[in-house]
Amino acid sequence: MSKHPNKAPGLWLVIGLASYLLFPWYAIQDTAWYYVLPQILGGSETANGLMQALANGRNWLLSGLLGLGMAAAGLALPAGKQQGRWLLAGGLVGLLGLIGSGFLIGARGWSFEVLNTSFGELAINQFGMGMGAFIALLSLVVITAFGLARIGYFKGDLFVAAAVVCCSALLALFIAFPVVKALSGAFLTEEGQWAATAIFQRISDSRIWNLNCLGGGVQCGVAWNTLFLALAAAFGTTVLGTMMALLAERCAGPRVQAPLRVIALLPIITPPFVVGLGLILLFGRAGIVNQFLEYAFDITPTRWFYGVLGILVAQLFAFTPIAFMIMRGVVQGLAPSLEEAAQILHADRKQTFFTVTLPLLKPGLANAFLVGFIESIADFGNPIVVGGQFSVLSTDIFFAIVGAQFDQGRAATLAWILTLFALGVFAMQRGLLGKQNYTTVSGKGDSGIPMPLPDGLRRTLNGVVYPWLAFTLVVYLFAFVGGFVQTWGRDYTFTLVHFKTAFGIEWGQFGLVWSGAAWNSLFTTLKLSGLSAPLTAAVGLLIAYLLSRTDFRGRNTFEFVALLAFAIPGTVLGVSYILAFNVPPVELTGTGLIIVICFMFRNLPVGVQAGTAAFKQLDKALDEASLMLRATTAQTLFTIILPLLKPALVAALVYSFARAMTTVSAVIFLVTAENELATTYIIGRVGNGDYGVALAYCTVLIVLMSLIIALIQWTVGERKLGRRKAGAATALVTPA
Repeated sequence: MSKHPNKAPGLWLVIGLASYLLFPWYAIQDTAWYYVLPQILGGSETANGLMQALANGRNWLLSGLLGLGMAAAGLALPAGKQQGRWLLAGGLVGLLGLIGSGFLIGARGWSFEVLNTSFGELAINQFGMGMGAFIALLSLVVITAFGLARIGYFKGDLFVAAAVVCCSALLALFIAFPVVKALSGAFLTEEGQWAATAIFQRISDSRIWNLNCLGGGVQCGVAWNTLFLALAAAFGTTVLGTMMALLAERCAGPRVQAPLRVIALLPIITPPFVVGLGLILLFGRAGIVNQFLEYAFDITPTRWFYGVLGILVAQLFAFTPIAFMIMRGVVQGLAPSLEEAAQILHADRKQTFFTVTLPLLKPGLANAFLVGFIESIADFGNPIVVGGQFSVLSTDIFFAIVGAQFDQGRAATLAWILTLFALGVFAMQRGLLGKQNYTTVSGKGDSGIPMPLPDGLRRTLNGVVYPWLAFTLVVYLFAFVGGFVQTWGRDYTFTLVHFKTAFGIEWGQFGLVWSGAAWNSLFTTLKLSGLSAPLTAAVGLLIAYLLSRTDFRGRNTFEFVALLAFAIPGTVLGVSYILAFNVPPVELTGTGLIIVICFMFRNLPVGVQAGTAAFKQLDKALDEASLMLRATTAQTLFTIILPLLKPALVAALVYSFARAMTTVSAVIFLVTAENELATTYIIGRVGNGDYGVALAYCTVLIVLMSLIIALIQWTVGERKLGRRKAGAATALVTPA
């Protein structure tokens, strides 16, 4: 028991009261909130919460102060259930009052007469939520969580209660709410009227479910196309990622490991259309392969690569690095003592690998498969570039939204199918793992030597991984040469003019001038991606901790919502953000903040999955020993658990930053002239036929992100498990 049980609730109460006094309550138009701090005592837009309520007629804001007052009354009582009831009541009164009034006043469907009668004239002009409102709502959410803990939920742990409730609020606001906005369109008729049968009429369309391809037809329905492709891509990426991880951690020497990791991560740090372009230059109708076949064997070039084969190969390039990052941490965590025990019992290396090592990889394999599957069904860029006539759900949704048909109902119906697919694989993953124990990192010493892999397996790894990595280099080589030639396909003269156009630097009258046309988009992308990456990693690992170490009601729903962002195509997520956050109370459209939030929650599932796989390997005795020594849950998490999660932390940071730098579909509708991103700039150049500048920009992005990722890995470092490397094992083994 803490010596000061009311310290944390009291601190958050003070924070809530300060939000009404020290910050502007509403969002400030065309400027930042800190610029108007001297004006918080006046003005309908810049005033603090107390002045808005007392002087500007927005008296509904007093509900938050009422809730804080009730919480203050509860803190006068001893820590216990009675205090918890006061904290819970105060938090709920404040939250329901502020949120209810905010959504009612911000809703467009309410008439002016109702608003005037209920809230007064100024209610119509209420702005979006600002810094003061955000801090007040956050404090009320935390106070509500403390009340639940005091009553007896979450085993009375204030930190766990606050983490669960705050993460649930974030997931509800930035995933569930916008997704429901988008999916609700499936229940609207063409006239815009609600009808429960509308979705069933659309979902029964033969274009979605037909199986003509099995009977000699051209192709199956779009749902089956997506499902078959996703299963193949998930299986392929999981196998390749696992093989890369085993080669990197158990076979390759120090001189090979670093280049292998860099080459394996290349696809994740490039915009998706770069891989597609490289594959087209190799296998397209005018590609090198077709030209050689025509020259050597007089085979007429065709579009054989476009379709399911092209999409599958492109997705294997794009998503295998994710599986590699997840599996590398899992392979690192395997306890050599378990393999040594099997060998002591006269099992050979092959038996040990298939009966001990491989089963212990099951959590990582299941998580990698799930992420690969969801990534595939949500992928938009690769099917657009190399899909040809092969339709998948993500492209059909895109054309339903932005095409000439503009059928939001069909788009929402197809999004429902994607969600159900993701839910089905999620349920299978849960059933496969069950409640089995996969702990391999405990508090006991374990300095054993990792077992050398069986000879046959090692030869297989060398025969598959190295050619695949060489293939990766060839694809990127063809794609990047375009940035250094005058005009691809006509004039292959070496030039740097494309780099000068995009990233030219000059000396002007007042010093250095960033004269290149791409500098603004690059600086904006770096800033927004740099903000989103640590937030994504922090929230993702915190959610993974809650899912792996705590048990609470609604846990399965909590986990599914955390993964839901991957199940929704990026285009739909972007459109849903516009629908959800274009009006008060959460008015974010047109700001850089909405892009940061979209980055964060779009990439959140990878941090959750990487963290979950890592937590399953950590013995809970580590937590228990720390708690028995009177450390708090927060202290245990940050001083004991987090240092053992460095591979998962690196995976979350690297992936979230790289995807934020290269994503297209999720933010294509959210960018503005002030917040142009690198990918939207590149797409604009590609649309104008300026491939040289586009590829030059991609080259700069890859070099820059490689340096930043290396810095992330160097800063975070490697976790220390007290184990010798596999290379050391080989050196110490004497032949029999």
